[in-house]
Amino acid sequence: MIDESSVVVAADHQTSAEVDGESVILDLEEGVYYGLNPVGARIWSEIQEPTAVEEITAAITAEYDVDADRCRGDVLSLLRDLGENDLVEVVE
Repeated sequence: MIDESSVVVAADHQTSAEVDGESVILDLEEGVYYGLNPVGARIWSEIQEPTAVEEITAAITAEYDVDADRCRGDVLSLLRDLGENDLVEVVE
């Protein structure tokens, strides 16, 4: 389970590219494409190296005009969704 204290990283079995400010991710094991809007793409760029959820939330809150609590919830929601699709891993 991914929570505020988790450290996450993009899974090794994917490849991604930025297209017009959005990210397109290909799960190499499943052959499935995923698309992320510009904010999701920004979060995706943050997790190319192991990064704490709280650091991601702080970066997004500083960059966009968003309430910290809402940002935290949205970041966690996206990371959990990516985790359910095996596109991110929690670093122990």
